[in-house]
Amino acid sequence: MTAPHRVTPEPFVWLMFSAGGVVAALILPVLLVLFGVAVPLGWVAPPDHDHLFAVLRHPLTRLALFGVCALALVHAAHRLRFTVEHALRLRRYDPAIATVCYGAAAAGAASAAYLLLTAFP
Repeated sequence: MTAPHRVTPEPFVWLMFSAGGVVAALILPVLLVLFGVAVPLGWVAPPDHDHLFAVLRHPLTRLALFGVCALALVHAAHRLRFTVEHALRLRRYDPAIATVCYGAAAAGAASAAYLLLTAFP
């Protein structure tokens, strides 16, 4: 007889963690350098306000920004969870730590979704 196969959400969480790592490593630095350094220092011409507003009103832009925010938050939550559990040796509190970390990521993603849906009518 084989042991019963237990279904856990762990593969999905690791998938979100790795996707968030890719976003955090490839997309966020480009956005930060572009809008945080290049435009303020005059290396790149600033975008026209009306054009930037039109881009931010597009549903695909909002979806992409939501994806960047949500995936980066899940990546950070997963990294923080395992850092707290292993570095501080708090493995016995895993359910509480996981709830706090992923709950904060979900709350951040929900607030990002709310802002993206209501900020640019």
